[in-house]
Amino acid sequence: MIRTTATTKIFQLRKRIRGVSGGTSASKTISILLWLIQRCQTNENELWSVTTDYFPRLQKGAIRDFINIMEEHKYFKPDRWNKTDHIYTFETGSKLEFFSSDQPAKVRGPRRTGIFINEANTIPFETFRQLDVRSEKVVWLDWNPVQEFWWYSDIMPNFDVDFITLTYKDNEGLSEQQIKAIEAHQYNKNWWRVFGEGQLGEAEGRIYTNWIAVDEIPQGARLKRYGLDFGYSNDPTAIVAIYEYNGGYLWDEVVYQKGLSNKDIADVINLREKALVIADSAEPKSIDEIKTYGINILASHKGPGSVLQGIQFVQDKTIYVTKQSINIWKEYRNYLWLTDKDGKIINEPQDFLNHALDAGRYGMESLKPSQPIIWDDLPKYQPKDSVIGI
Repeated sequence: MIRTTATTKIFQLRKRIRGVSGGTSASKTISILLWLIQRCQTNENELWSVTTDYFPRLQKGAIRDFINIMEEHKYFKPDRWNKTDHIYTFETGSKLEFFSSDQPAKVRGPRRTGIFINEANTIPFETFRQLDVRSEKVVWLDWNPVQEFWWYSDIMPNFDVDFITLTYKDNEGLSEQQIKAIEAHQYNKNWWRVFGEGQLGEAEGRIYTNWIAVDEIPQGARLKRYGLDFGYSNDPTAIVAIYEYNGGYLWDEVVYQKGLSNKDIADVINLREKALVIADSAEPKSIDEIKTYGINILASHKGPGSVLQGIQFVQDKTIYVTKQSINIWKEYRNYLWLTDKDGKIINEPQDFLNHALDAGRYGMESLKPSQPIIWDDLPKYQPKDSVIGI
């Protein structure tokens, strides 16, 4: 593993509270995990924690990154990894534990040596306060600066902190193809400011707001549709299950994966509860093939204004999303309106990081009323999400 500029900068931080903001692929999380691993390898009998808002995000993010780093460096010993409690015990007796911050017993549990709060902008300030007072030596935080949160209003003015901003240019481990993929989105000024330059973005650039997180699919939720957005080599295939629930709709991530064939997609759907599938109409051959595997599938409707009308229909409903749907949440937070050359927002959504959101929109399309939706001038903004932690 290449020692990147990002890693060097992170290892130079010295104050107790250390905030690391930055854009996409900036090596924030990897570099902080490298610091934690080195600390646990060289200090005896310490307890360090890694947390974020929901466990599925932790499992598919920081835990996976930690194990990959350990295996790549040939440090990982399977008998030292407690799969049940998600604790790794190093030869020094120091431990690195992983838990989600929606577990009150963990948040308010015993004191620890230090903590890493991954994607800190997803947790409430009171949760940070509880984690902070139980951490003796160092508190690490990282985030993408999509919009202002309590770090800027409560921490920076009142605490002596280290604060750095990283970008993809600080990560020499990226391939040329990855760099080109990132830089291809410079045309979207709002997106580029946050994910390219690592600078604080504007909340009003968000397309969707006020979605509600639920632990799991509740009793009484009725499956209505599956939405399907095709992908293969460059983009993931996304399948979203859509339930009618509590006067609104609940979305649950079924698949978000590259390299799936049409047969693979059909196999996934055939193993689940039956419902009509609405798929991206841009691939009629794929839809026809999937039909041959016994799937009840139709093409989405596309036409002038259909994307904007679909977005309005979704935003006008109460939307619940399961906590395990980490890619839906990631896209939800990062799905922005395009901007013109002067940075002014225009009524056109980005065609990037929207695979699960498109799948969900396709799935809800056939649930619209038969009367046409009256299109008001978009964007309709709300200053900040009302749901804590989202």
